[in-house]
Amino acid sequence: MNTVSIHPYFKVHAGQLAAFKAMLPEFVKKTATEEKCLYYDFTINGDEIFCREAYAGAEGLLAHIENVGALLGEALKIASLTRLEIHG
Repeated sequence: MNTVSIHPYFKVHAGQLAAFKAMLPEFVKKTATEEKCLYYDFTINGDEIFCREAYAGAEGLLAHIENVGALLGEALKIASLTRLEIHG
């Protein structure tokens, strides 16, 4: 099986940490429905939030992006994507 992992790093805007944290369970809930998701969760360090996620193949990753795209758009209104690693 081919595995693709992505590691986005977010820097939450001042005063928005509680709002961003409140979105995390919705990301997890939406991702839990994805057949090709191997793992998905967040780590928080101050105002930085890291997501660790992996998918069975590129198709799994593309399905995930489509699934959470609208929610990610909302999250990016209150945080900046400071780094993105993709390993496959």
